[in-house]
Amino acid sequence: MAALLFLLISLAACGGSSADDSPQSITIAEGYHFPYNLQTPEQRMEMPGDLKEISGLGISEDGEHLLAIQDEDGIVFVINRYTGEVDRQYEFWKDGDYEGIEVVGETVYVVKSTGTVYEIKQGGEAGQSVEKYNLFLDEENNVEGLAYDRLNGRLLLACKARAGHEKTYKRKKGIYAFGLETKKLSEEPVYFVSLDSVDHYLATGPDIRKLEKIVEFFDPDADFSFSPSAIAIHPITGHIYVTSSVGKMLIVLDPDGRILHIEKLSKKLYPQPEGICFDPLGTLYISNEGKDGPGTILRFNYRPE
Repeated sequence: MAALLFLLISLAACGGSSADDSPQSITIAEGYHFPYNLQTPEQRMEMPGDLKEISGLGISEDGEHLLAIQDEDGIVFVINRYTGEVDRQYEFWKDGDYEGIEVVGETVYVVKSTGTVYEIKQGGEAGQSVEKYNLFLDEENNVEGLAYDRLNGRLLLACKARAGHEKTYKRKKGIYAFGLETKKLSEEPVYFVSLDSVDHYLATGPDIRKLEKIVEFFDPDADFSFSPSAIAIHPITGHIYVTSSVGKMLIVLDPDGRILHIEKLSKKLYPQPEGICFDPLGTLYISNEGKDGPGTILRFNYRPE
């Protein structure tokens, strides 16, 4: 199991303002470069009414189509990644609170907030089959994120609420692993997102205190509000990207669970970030549920240098 997350390295970059919607970011790794400008998407795609409450985002194996779900209907939407138009859709199960979607080869996986995993083969075809895996997670854990860990042959399930099952983990959010061969869930989280580690770092860097919104959100005297809403693994670097719709935050971890970057997202661009994925070249897509408007998918080009 990966060690608890910790923040150890000096502040490499920061910027801030007291404005309510001001983006702020911290890079915490010597030599690390965050390869996206999350304030300037290359493309903004508006979703149709059926996807106003888009709750999960994945990408086909060939990178040509985005796959999406919404949190009420058991339907997979196949979206043209260039235009944002829904090319086709198919039902895989009855209505439910579906929160994450991933593609592994030709197989599609969907996770429910209760932690149930659905394995869909030949989706939308005459031979479609669905296998349902009821795991020990439940509504108290509130699973919202699903990612494919290609290197380790597993899916990662990120819990928005309670981190543990039989144990209680205070000031932490947990990420579990579902083995694709064993079809079993790890007994304990393989990663934690820890408030104590964030607090420890903020206490060591006085310059960080200008980032009011980040400091306020990670107040050590308040409840730990970072609540994973989506998770994805970068196909080139292996870094783990976790969003929190609560607080509009993004955290980037290395494969060992060390925090590399924290970003406060603009609520104008990200009214409710609920889905995240990458294409094979590292292009980043983030989906948002619609509040006063339609659901959206934002595209960001990968800029490694």
